Amino acid sequence: MSKVKWTLDPAHSEIEFKVRHMMISNVKGSFDSFNAEIDGEDFQSGKIHVEVDASSINTGQEDRDKHLESKDFFDVAQYPKIIFEGEKMLKKSENSYVLEGKLTIRDITKPLSLNVEYGGMQKDPWGNEKVGFSIDGKFNRKDWGLGWNTVLETGGVMVGEEVKINAEVQFAKQA
Repeated sequence: MSKVKWTLDPAHSEIEFKVRHMMISNVKGSFDSFNAEIDGEDFQSGKIHVEVDASSINTGQEDRDKHLESKDFFDVAQYPKIIFEGEKMLKKSENSYVLEGKLTIRDITKPLSLNVEYGGMQKDPWGNEKVGFSIDGKFNRKDWGLGWNTVLETGGVMVGEEVKINAEVQFAKQA
């Protein structure tokens, strides 16, 4: 019996984030280069591996992206990858799950739970079996060593601690 593997369809997948800026608005960004796979037919018990190229961060502002790549944040020269290892999906309702796993940023690994909406399974026009998920969650960036900040003259800080993430991902079943 062969083991089932699902690989990311990068043309139909995205990872985005947003963080409070100056305590008055949100700044959004994305990672343009990442890969993911699921080992197992049953998504609830399959192992999920996500690898993100930290230098592919894109906020639409080159200077901000360079700052995020620096030692103040991701330090991409020393820590080029962000890794998420999904360990299990717990069913909440018919198409709603909680994905429990471990997130590694800057060689700091901590547990992270994400909300997952199962979008369904479908064959594309070429006969490839596809599955889709919407994923969201949040975490405190300081827990992963992303602690840079500056106090504002009027009070408050430049960058919020909470990072909200959202991913729309599609996988193709491998033979």
